[in-house]
Amino acid sequence: MLLLLFAFISGLVTIAAPCIWPLLPVVLSASLAGEKNIWRPLGICLGLMGGFAFFTLALAILVRLLHLDPSGLRLLAMWVIGLLGISMVIPQLGARLEVVLSRFSSRFGHPRDQRTGFWPGVLTGWALGIVWSPCAGPILATIAALAATGKVTLFVVLMTLTYVAGVGIPLFVMAYGGQRLIGRTRRLGRYTKLLRQGFGVVMILAAVALYTNYAQTLQLQLLNEFPALATALNGFESSPVVEQQLSQLQGKSSALAAVVPGLFNVNQPAPAITGIDHWLNTNQPLRLADLRGKVVLVDFWTYTCINCLRTLPHVTSWYDQYHSQGLEVIGVHTPEFAFEKETQNVQNAINQFKIHYPVAQDNNYATWNNFNNEYWPAEYLIDAKGIIRRTDFGEGGYDEMEQAIRALLLEAGQTVTATVTTLPDQTPQTRLTPETYFGSSRAQYYYPDGSLGNGTRQFTLSSNPASGTFSLGGSWGIAGEFAEAGEKATLSENFLASKVFIILRPGTATGGKVNVYLDGNRIDPLRAGSDVQNSAVILDRDRLYNLVDLRGKTEQHVLRLEFETPGILAYTFTFG
Repeated sequence: MLLLLFAFISGLVTIAAPCIWPLLPVVLSASLAGEKNIWRPLGICLGLMGGFAFFTLALAILVRLLHLDPSGLRLLAMWVIGLLGISMVIPQLGARLEVVLSRFSSRFGHPRDQRTGFWPGVLTGWALGIVWSPCAGPILATIAALAATGKVTLFVVLMTLTYVAGVGIPLFVMAYGGQRLIGRTRRLGRYTKLLRQGFGVVMILAAVALYTNYAQTLQLQLLNEFPALATALNGFESSPVVEQQLSQLQGKSSALAAVVPGLFNVNQPAPAITGIDHWLNTNQPLRLADLRGKVVLVDFWTYTCINCLRTLPHVTSWYDQYHSQGLEVIGVHTPEFAFEKETQNVQNAINQFKIHYPVAQDNNYATWNNFNNEYWPAEYLIDAKGIIRRTDFGEGGYDEMEQAIRALLLEAGQTVTATVTTLPDQTPQTRLTPETYFGSSRAQYYYPDGSLGNGTRQFTLSSNPASGTFSLGGSWGIAGEFAEAGEKATLSENFLASKVFIILRPGTATGGKVNVYLDGNRIDPLRAGSDVQNSAVILDRDRLYNLVDLRGKTEQHVLRLEFETPGILAYTFTFG
């Protein structure tokens, strides 16, 4: 009951959140499309509530079962909004559209609905509900996570409906109230036709903004203008009581949350490996329950994480050394970026890094959430009885983990004959420039102010940004997860490290080219990374590229990249 109450309040206060403001004139415009009555605003609000609830709860399931393209549904919704706007601008088209919709709606309701505009309002609201992206507080974020992982229970449905009811009530009051206000103002009455056409233009502009993703840019700008308001609206959801109940709803074990990194005797039952999209390097799915009697190492990783890649040689060597003596390793590949979900990309990484153990694609974070995990890389060592006996998060601790593996094998009655591995620990020992993201959602190291909104525009490159920051030049298209290089795109980073890596995705099937400069000069072979030839990187696929290698020396330099090929997607810098 407490969660339902907070979900309803969260929906109510959403009307004051900056991210819903661009939606308000669109809802008001749609309310003025037909006759002045209560039915069209009511239909719009009910349709919006239903469309948003459906899109949130059922889309992930439908995509998996019917192989639907979610972007196609959004595109259809944008066309509906744009068509309604055009019908308001051109009265003759609007009249014909009303006739078609009224005939269709007469099959579902009373003939009077042909005149009220209720069902056309529902259709419009449904389209708005599909394309609307509200500010996600902890409650809505939990609903979205459960829906994405297929854990939609009756209570989750009820909580979603309670949330959208909270959103719909003030939205209806504003839509109907605005319609009544305009209808009763005598001075505006003589301009009803022009007003309707003006609001039709608003609808068309909304459809264009949604199609070009400018709506997201506008939302981000509003959030940046009113950060305190957005924080305050979501703050009440972050109370310890609500967070505890949300954790229970997601099935996160409070006992597992108490696991201490590096502690040998944690004595907690291992959660199940669940929700896997594909299994690689094995002919059948693996279950921890079927591996009783073996020591199991579960390794969470992703193939563009430099920390994971430095850990992989140790994990693969443990498997090769101890598999015949009772050790099983399961690599759980949980993607950080969307392109990492592609099975072929993961298979390429498996081949590249000579991984012989089974790998599970955890694209929907089902196993990640089941383990209550928060890190790349993360290792969970499980004994022969299915109990977690050691955890390690991040790099390092390889000697201790190997000794723990050997001890658990002996405990399980195995004879350990393999010698201890002697691989070097490549964990950086000095404080390096932190991982740097180019997408707007995590661009805190953008020079000069850490603010990088969505959209395509021109940038002026700083030749010497502050230490630990990056700068952009030329044309870039900024999205939440990446930056897309346009004409004369450049990128500079002032870094402290021995090695520099970047995650890039070619913009075309033919790859792309990026020129590399260090301290203003084309990088020389003695300092160039393994993927640089003749001071340039030739892209072959979406992966991690090594740009700089100072051969063990940690130094401060300014790196500049010139993107010869437009359309290349840049995700993040990592440093070693």
